[in-house]
Amino acid sequence: MTLLIGLHLPSFTFPAIPADKLFDQVVEQAQAAEAAGFNLVTVMDHLYQIRGVGVEEEPMLEAYTTLGSIAARTSKVRLGTLVTGVTYRNPALLAKQVTTLDVISKGRAMLGIGAAWNEDEHRGYGFEFPPIGQRMNRLEEALTICKAMFTEERPTFEGRYYRIERRSTTRGRCSREARRSWSVAAASSGRFGSWRASPTTRTGSAARSRTS
Repeated sequence: MTLLIGLHLPSFTFPAIPADKLFDQVVEQAQAAEAAGFNLVTVMDHLYQIRGVGVEEEPMLEAYTTLGSIAARTSKVRLGTLVTGVTYRNPALLAKQVTTLDVISKGRAMLGIGAAWNEDEHRGYGFEFPPIGQRMNRLEEALTICKAMFTEERPTFEGRYYRIERRSTTRGRCSREARRSWSVAAASSGRFGSWRASPTTRTGSAARSRTS
C-alpha cells in the first residue's frame, strides 16, 4: 500500500488577501505542498463554506474548476476532492470532469466521491436532497458508471437513478494510476472508507465499505 501525504484546502478565506488575489494564494499553497514533498492536494466539493470550518458566507470556489487550474500550475501532486457529493452532478458528467482533470494534470487526477450531507446548500442551490438510503443507492450507481467509463470503451448502463448509453470520457480512459486511485466516503454517516480499484473489484461492495 502506498502512503500518501496530502494537503487539504478546506478554506479560501485568507486575512489581508484581497479577493482578486485569492486564487493566487491557493496556488502558492499547492506549490508549497508540492515543493515540500506532499503527494496529494485536495479541495472540498461544497457550494457554501461548511460548519466547523467557517461561516456560510465565506468564499467557496467550485472544486473541479479549482483543481484544473491547480493542475496547470503544478507537476507532481495528485489532485482530487475530499469528497465529491453524488447529488451535485450526473455521474457521467463527473467522470468526464475527472478524466479531463487527468488529461490536464498528465495523469494525476483522483476521484473522491460520497453520499453528500449538507442539506442547507442543496436547498440553497436547488439540488434534490433525498434520504440517506437513496443517496447511498445513487452512490453505488455512480461508482458503477464512473468505473465503467474509466475502464471500458463506450459503456452502457441503466439503473434506477442514472443511465448512460455508449458514453466515452475525454480521450477515452483515465490514466492507469487514476483508475486505481478511488476514495469512497459515506459522509452522512460520519464514516470513511477507502477503495483501491482493480479490474476484479465489485463496485457495489466498494460503495458500502466503511471503516471507523
